[in-house]
Amino acid sequence: MNIDLAVLGRQFELYQAEYEAAALRVLRSGWYVLGPEVAAFEQSFAQYVGRKYCVGLNSGLDALTLAVRALGIGAGDEVLVPANTYIATVLAITANGATPVFVEPDAYFTLDAERIEAVVTPQTKAIMVVHLYGQAAEMDAVCRIAEAHGLHLLEDCAQSHGARYGGTMTGAFGDAGCFSFYPTKNLGAFGDAGAVVTDDEALAKTLRMLRNYGSEKKYHNKLVGVNSRLDELQAALLRVKLAHLGTLIAERERIASAYLAGIKNPRIRLPEVRGNANHVWHQFVVQTEDRDAFQSYLASHGIKTVIHYPIPPHLAECYASLGHHEGDYPITEHMAKTVLSLPMFNGMREDEVQYVVETVNAYGRDV
Repeated sequence: MNIDLAVLGRQFELYQAEYEAAALRVLRSGWYVLGPEVAAFEQSFAQYVGRKYCVGLNSGLDALTLAVRALGIGAGDEVLVPANTYIATVLAITANGATPVFVEPDAYFTLDAERIEAVVTPQTKAIMVVHLYGQAAEMDAVCRIAEAHGLHLLEDCAQSHGARYGGTMTGAFGDAGCFSFYPTKNLGAFGDAGAVVTDDEALAKTLRMLRNYGSEKKYHNKLVGVNSRLDELQAALLRVKLAHLGTLIAERERIASAYLAGIKNPRIRLPEVRGNANHVWHQFVVQTEDRDAFQSYLASHGIKTVIHYPIPPHLAECYASLGHHEGDYPITEHMAKTVLSLPMFNGMREDEVQYVVETVNAYGRDV
């Protein structure tokens, strides 16, 4: 049996008629950029997260980058960020001239709140949490620290659509919640797309200008902006998927439950779920000390896996100028050498899930 990490076409087939109707509606409308579909999605998604405003953008990276810019964070400022995140989180900081200050993760792959205050300096302007793999960071502690030190709080929610901490949706804690709608996400578009949600009217206004060349009115440019507009087609398709997101998350939870209950191999460490949070399982990430051999073994049995992520940002070639070296963040570096994402996607069949479980459990007996 061959099982890919994600088979996006199956999710499309679940609601194919609705997607096709939405696409045709947009195509026939003659209005393709910043029109009624974008406005309707922004309203619906803001309501879903529990915020007043949503600003649709071209991508999740643009959401992070423009949120940092809109808060006035730039050269000379420091932003605390988890060391084990995907590099896009860090790119948003450095794109604005600010300096990333890395913080080791906790057992849940999210920023370790107990390590934050030790690295706060007079130059620190913000904390950027990342709800990695679909589980919320420890937001009670993070919010207390941000408030105590007068820091902005940004949330990278690229992988946590629908995840909650203590009953509150990720994206509803900080100054801004930044979302990616890349096709593989739980709420994925059919191309690149992103958004920022906030309760700050002035921040939302600034973001709307920044995404459209810095203008409120055509040819009247108040800010040095960019072209980062969520298009009508993606907004219409996202509206369809948002209406079914609860069902899609429930399916991922069932797959994860089957993995958690079925995988029993002492070589494989299963992901932990925070007690006061839910996990929406954007990725199902296990750990093993012989990760590369394990990955090769799974591949030989037709199971595709991916490493999220093999090179921590502090060791990326593009950030050599930051002066970090191997050994600076040992927890993160150990994760990079041991994590592996198993297949997880909507439309995954029970026999496929069972095959993954059986194959993982057999590891070590036939290698």
